[in-house]
Amino acid sequence: MTRTFQVPADPGDRPLRRRSTVRVLVVDESDRVLLVGDSDPGTGARWWITPGGGIDPGEDEMAAVLRELHEETGLVITPDRVVGPLARRKVWHGYSDVVVDQHDTFYAVRTPAFDPVPAALTEEELATVHGLKWWTRDEMASTGELIWPVGMPELLALLEAPPATPHDLPTVEESSVAVSSRHEGR
Repeated sequence: MTRTFQVPADPGDRPLRRRSTVRVLVVDESDRVLLVGDSDPGTGARWWITPGGGIDPGEDEMAAVLRELHEETGLVITPDRVVGPLARRKVWHGYSDVVVDQHDTFYAVRTPAFDPVPAALTEEELATVHGLKWWTRDEMASTGELIWPVGMPELLALLEAPPATPHDLPTVEESSVAVSSRHEGR
């Protein structure tokens, strides 16, 4: 799907896309969390998210974790360094030109600090990503900027005591243009 980043006259007319994703909490030895600056060029909205993205056809979650970390941050790791899955959730993302019904699975990686440099962003990511930044928990708690996923402190607590089975998080909406009830019923 080619993105236009234009809000239709009726935002309820935005197409619906469904996908499954992996999201990765990347935490360094100083307990900082690496976040990706993301945006919606159609609205100018900006936020910070954990690295991760869609699971490609034929790919399992672990392969997606390893691929997404490399593509978005340059980090190359082996599966034995990945913790999780820690949690799962359903999230609705309303953007200028699309509504995404997304199922996230959260993993984590502890790593020495490194200078993150994307290795292979997609065309869409090149249009939306505006940086990478290490955040302390205090910075995340006190910033006026949006940080997704909602509930980051709960996810970080799961990393401290990983559950035997993934924790089910509540369904949330994280949007730059609100999701209409027309989409949630589809």
